[in-house]
Amino acid sequence: MQFTAPLKSNSTKILLLGSGELGKEVIIEAQRLGIETVAVDSYANAPAHLVANKHYVINMKNENEVLDVIRKENPDYVLPEIEAISISALFKAEEEGFHIIPNAEAVNKTMNRKNIRVFACEDLKLPASKYEFVTTIDGLKKASENIGFPCVIKPVMSSSGHGQSVAKTVNDLEKSWEIAKEARGDASELIIEEFISFDYEITLLTARNETGTTFCEPIGHIQKDGDYVFSWQPMKMSEIAKQKSIDVAQKITDGLGGRGLFGVELFVKGDEVYFSEVSPRPHDTGMVTMITQSQSEFALHVRAVLGLPLDYIDYGCGASAAYKAKNDTFTPIIESDPSIFTKNSYLRVFGKPQSHMGRRMAVALAFDKNDSEIALENAKELIKKVYD
Repeated sequence: MQFTAPLKSNSTKILLLGSGELGKEVIIEAQRLGIETVAVDSYANAPAHLVANKHYVINMKNENEVLDVIRKENPDYVLPEIEAISISALFKAEEEGFHIIPNAEAVNKTMNRKNIRVFACEDLKLPASKYEFVTTIDGLKKASENIGFPCVIKPVMSSSGHGQSVAKTVNDLEKSWEIAKEARGDASELIIEEFISFDYEITLLTARNETGTTFCEPIGHIQKDGDYVFSWQPMKMSEIAKQKSIDVAQKITDGLGGRGLFGVELFVKGDEVYFSEVSPRPHDTGMVTMITQSQSEFALHVRAVLGLPLDYIDYGCGASAAYKAKNDTFTPIIESDPSIFTKNSYLRVFGKPQSHMGRRMAVALAFDKNDSEIALENAKELIKKVYD
């Protein structure tokens, strides 16, 4: 493979649609290989804007604006990094010969919970919870009779757990309806899911291209209000459950096709594994790989896009703890005790230009050579030393 320099007539170029903290790490890894990088988002000074060769602020849901920036920059690869993108623009760009990662149809399926659930369960026959789709509160109440309680209610289109809630009884349905409708994204249709009494949930990072498919060690995680708070790697699980997880991840990523890294979310109960969701890009729970692997999920994503081999070294066990802002300000300050920085731990600050209550602003990472549970406890203690 040939490697070029940025900002030249022959530069290899990637264009990132979505420029948050995950996109920032993708840009950094791409630049380590001499790739020219373009970061696009809906607000100025997004994290990836700060490190890319070029950046744009556009309406990400506007087909013409997305197409204009793709045509202007003429990238070798277009990497959608968030759900809130004009999917019609991606299809048109692909028709014009632009290489969408992994492909426009995969993005279309995964950005919409209805599309991916129907594809995974009805086309691929993957095991999953019972579900129904509804568009009215009366429809939600009727569906709950079939699904039962507790049940999980989400918009078919949203990101980072926004709009998700658990209804424990019929009396909770009105509130869950309101939560879903207030979420950013498309809340015109909701999905109501059976609540599986799982033992734990995992993310199985899966990188694929023409050189093959690589599965990272399973990542355990804890969510609050549908958004990740802690993650650790590897998750201790039976070999049977681990192999079933790999089988599910293989089927869903083969079905979606293309190249890149996928975050496959799964519920595990005993040795049984149930499909939950999949993201065709680096996953927030996968930030732990920045301390556990020689090639983080972001490096593997870039390698997969470029068609490079996907081998890496597991360093050991690790954990991450997200820090969420407790203040609203246009001049955010993240403070931490210096003791958080050791040979086995550190803090990554994302550099977001504005903080608001609950916005993820940083992540603490902890390493332990032999035990992920020890790493997790260390990460939980470290994050207590961070504040704003």
